Amino acid sequence: MLSNTFIQVGLYLTVLLLLTKPMGLWIAKVMNGESVIANKLGGPIERIIYRALGIKPETEMGWKHYAVALLLFNVIGIVFVYVLQRLQVWLPLNPQSFPAVSVDSSLNTAISFVTNTNWQGYSGESTMSYLTQMLALTVQNFLSAATGIAVVIALIRGFARHTVQTIGNFWVDITRSTLYILLPLSFIFAIALMGQGVIQNFDAYKEVTTLQPTTYSVTDSAGKQTTEVTSTQTLAMGPVASQEAIKMIGTNGGGFFNANSAHPYENPTPLSNFLQMLAIFIVPAGLCFTFGLMVGDRRQGWAVFSAMAIVFVLMAGVAIWAEQAGNPVLTASGADQTVSVLQSGGNMEGKETRFGIVSSALFTTITTAASCGAVNAMHDSLTPLGGLVPMWLMQLGEVIFGGVGSGLYTMLIYAVLAVFIAGLMIGRTPEYLGKKIEIFDMKMTALIILVTPLIVLVGTAIAVVADPGKAGIANPGAHGFSEILYALSSAANNNGSAFAGLSANTPFYNTLLAFAMFLGRFGIILPVLAIAGSMAAKKRIPVSLGTMPTHGPLFITLLIGAVILVGALTYVPAIALGPVIEQLLMTATH
Repeated sequence: MLSNTFIQVGLYLTVLLLLTKPMGLWIAKVMNGESVIANKLGGPIERIIYRALGIKPETEMGWKHYAVALLLFNVIGIVFVYVLQRLQVWLPLNPQSFPAVSVDSSLNTAISFVTNTNWQGYSGESTMSYLTQMLALTVQNFLSAATGIAVVIALIRGFARHTVQTIGNFWVDITRSTLYILLPLSFIFAIALMGQGVIQNFDAYKEVTTLQPTTYSVTDSAGKQTTEVTSTQTLAMGPVASQEAIKMIGTNGGGFFNANSAHPYENPTPLSNFLQMLAIFIVPAGLCFTFGLMVGDRRQGWAVFSAMAIVFVLMAGVAIWAEQAGNPVLTASGADQTVSVLQSGGNMEGKETRFGIVSSALFTTITTAASCGAVNAMHDSLTPLGGLVPMWLMQLGEVIFGGVGSGLYTMLIYAVLAVFIAGLMIGRTPEYLGKKIEIFDMKMTALIILVTPLIVLVGTAIAVVADPGKAGIANPGAHGFSEILYALSSAANNNGSAFAGLSANTPFYNTLLAFAMFLGRFGIILPVLAIAGSMAAKKRIPVSLGTMPTHGPLFITLLIGAVILVGALTYVPAIALGPVIEQLLMTATH
């Protein structure tokens, strides 16, 4: 089992590392307008878009103008997705005649997909028409990811530039992110997925005959129970591969089917599973190299990449170990008694046999380290420590590679915090990449670090006190608390995965989580852009003997420490009431 773990994790990291540099080079070239290939093939399309929308690509924006454009664009997206869900019953490409989505679910889903969260309180194959899946959800998968790339590029420009008041043009950044990065990658990946068996069609749902009949009981209005036998099953169809591709490339996570990437139509083979895991990290990893290129020191990018990779390997190791260890004691009911038995072979509950424990635990770590809610196993069935890993990765701010753009821009804020702490320790004004870290920058940094814990912890407190919140809990005790804490952590950090035991598709949770998703996204983006503007306006300070190097092992250690300690100090009390108590209760019976 140990060799299997090393082979799978080692192969994944090796392929990811090989792709990081070329991806980073491509992103830097297209975002700077320096790619000859992109300009030749996509340049005419890009110019048509600018003319149609009245955009002057040569005109750059200050951070406030950039922020207003970003907010306007995303608010329009929320309204569009909401209206499309409410009107889908009267629109085309709805062969199953699905009705309009409810008001609270429509609002939740609209905010979810625009914020790159893709939290789904509904079952996709029985709720959304093909038109809604494509025109609302898939389109926002592209645009929300492009928004994240635009923000991180603006922040990188802030570090790279000096004594200027602009950080780029939002409309140019989002156009290039979509046209040259997300669309080509998704097109190639969709073809690869179709080659593995992921479906892509507009067919009506199919009734098929099963290999053996299913017997179930039906109770009529009079209370009389009858037994019925069926030998048919309805198989959902639809344009799955196209949505699956951008779902992964854009670290979105919203699946076409309720079972997400555990569904054989979304993720049929071990190879498709490996490709999906790779797709989640490929752009976030590439952006680390882009960062080094754009600030003029590749070592800076590799330092950030190394910090992310170290924490990722540690977290993946804990998750795999916990799931392979399984539950030390299970109960099995015999004819006349209940006995305790050991869980042989590890915890396979909620996992697909075609993937196994290692691949499932690795996927779980990847999708929650990134801002991606895709799942190939049910997180609610993880062991307490196995479930603690994805929960804590989200609570760290999803900076371990993280979402497309969002992971790197949040990690760079932690870098600012790390050099500030180091500066206090040695009694010197802190600086990062030749820029002094001043009062305004630290105020914005504090706001970024505190906003999501505030949303998560206050939201969890409301849910465990309010009657509608408690009504959604299917598992009482520590695990029920974990389900609520996980849901708020997922929403506020824009992940989208869930402990499925919580009944969250209710007006209470749809409204609460929508609020958490919106603030968790834009409550971070706005101060990040403010820091970008502040850094761009600063003078560059020459390197001196007192300058702390930010590309070596010492800085990497300091950066990891800042990420871990902030996450630990903020969330440990809440985690102790959930996964920790659950783990102690499980082992106490052994």
